[in-house]
Amino acid sequence: MKQDTVIQKIWNLCNILRGDGITYYQYVSELSYLLFLKIAQENGSEKLIPEGYRWADLQSHKEEGLLGFYQEMLTHLGANVENDVIRAIYAFPTTVFSHSKNLKAVVDGISKIEWHQVGKDGFGDLYSGLIDKSAQDTRSAAGQYFTPRSLVNTIVRLIQPNLGDLIQDPATGSGGFLVSADSYIRKNYSQKEYLTNLPKYQGVEIEKNTRRICLMNTFLHNLDAKIIYGDALTDDVIELDEPDIVLANPPFGNKAGGQRALRNDIPFPNTNKQIAFLQHIYLTLKAGGRAAVVLPDNVLFESGAGTEVRRDLMNKCNLHTILRLPTGIFYAQGVKTNVLFFTKGAAKNIHQHENCTENVWVYDLRTNMPSFGKRTPFGDSEIGFAPEDFGTDPHLGAFEKVFGDKPDGTGKRAEGEYSFGAQELEVDKDNIEEKQGMDEQLTHSRWRCFTRDWIRNTKGDSLDISWLKDKNNINAANLPELDVLVEETKMELEAALSEMNKLLAVLEGLD
Repeated sequence: MKQDTVIQKIWNLCNILRGDGITYYQYVSELSYLLFLKIAQENGSEKLIPEGYRWADLQSHKEEGLLGFYQEMLTHLGANVENDVIRAIYAFPTTVFSHSKNLKAVVDGISKIEWHQVGKDGFGDLYSGLIDKSAQDTRSAAGQYFTPRSLVNTIVRLIQPNLGDLIQDPATGSGGFLVSADSYIRKNYSQKEYLTNLPKYQGVEIEKNTRRICLMNTFLHNLDAKIIYGDALTDDVIELDEPDIVLANPPFGNKAGGQRALRNDIPFPNTNKQIAFLQHIYLTLKAGGRAAVVLPDNVLFESGAGTEVRRDLMNKCNLHTILRLPTGIFYAQGVKTNVLFFTKGAAKNIHQHENCTENVWVYDLRTNMPSFGKRTPFGDSEIGFAPEDFGTDPHLGAFEKVFGDKPDGTGKRAEGEYSFGAQELEVDKDNIEEKQGMDEQLTHSRWRCFTRDWIRNTKGDSLDISWLKDKNNINAANLPELDVLVEETKMELEAALSEMNKLLAVLEGLD
């Protein structure tokens, strides 16, 4: 694919900066400055940039004094451009270049690329490709800003964003969820239909350079997006509207909001950042609004405020689905995550405000799964939003199929599977074979339903639910007693020491 070639050529220019200790993530942020000027020249939007501060001016400048001119350009564009988005892209400008020679080499390298290979409508996907590459740079911890493309695709296909929807991401990162949602809508409607009833996008990003990347990403994909620079857990989000859809992967970590106070409308204050984000999301949804949120395991079982938040969530929303994700799909080693799918209100009445969750379906994509990482990538890497592509992802396809065709989780689900909890009592207790058969089927299924009563009475409102036997785990029940293990270990160590003494004796005899 010609576009992949262009991406690789741009990426290779980073080698010029590697000697200065520049990370790929810093490089992509810097590219937002440079590529915007070049792309504006290529796609005819250069009229938005003041004369004297365009790509041709940068390219034609001699090497001597180039860095100073470039810094002047960035400052001018961040303060004087009329277009709000462009001015925001260049706001608070800082450059990683420390030498005019390196800057000149990168500018010349960008100029030599055959940009006609990209096509007028391909610049957004090109930039997304660069973002995906930067996520692989674990040295800069850049992966915390990026959700695997295959997971984003699956979530968007299941939530089914539509024309006219207001779609939000309160931890927007590079804007992957927003861009993917827009791509899905465009592929399902004609351009005329899309322009007649535009979807709207809102996001919040706390990190300056990441927001810059997000602004560039959404701008190049022609999204009607408002990306707020701030913290969604504080009063920075007063400008946000009630969303129809929230798609989010809140940042991992424990400290919420730094030293700034949480908003007063978050009912269960807590230092756990994800628990605070979860409250923000389900409380701001409009009636009937849908959400899919990536959250670590601790949100599912943490006591105290965590328990209160889960109860409040299941009370106000229909938490209809939990996807237990495999380990290794994010940059942080060993992190265990889930996707919670819920709608505001009950399945039969979106204006219901209490007891909205009746059943929670859980899909276990973690137990007995491969160990994912750089050498074993998770899922697909293509956008692929066409309806005929439904369920083609190698790891998530089965989940997409059992999820059903309704974005609120009310579609027909897993005919032939049994629910677990209160409904289990309906089984004839005297029919042992029927009950054993049901238990056997449930034991081997990745897809099970748990009643709200069972979660309350059996789990104490913990949502950390698993039932599959991990083939890699040692069964502690079958281990010998501790004193036996200690004695066996002692004997093995004494035997090893004896062999070492014999070896030393042989070596001493050779002297």
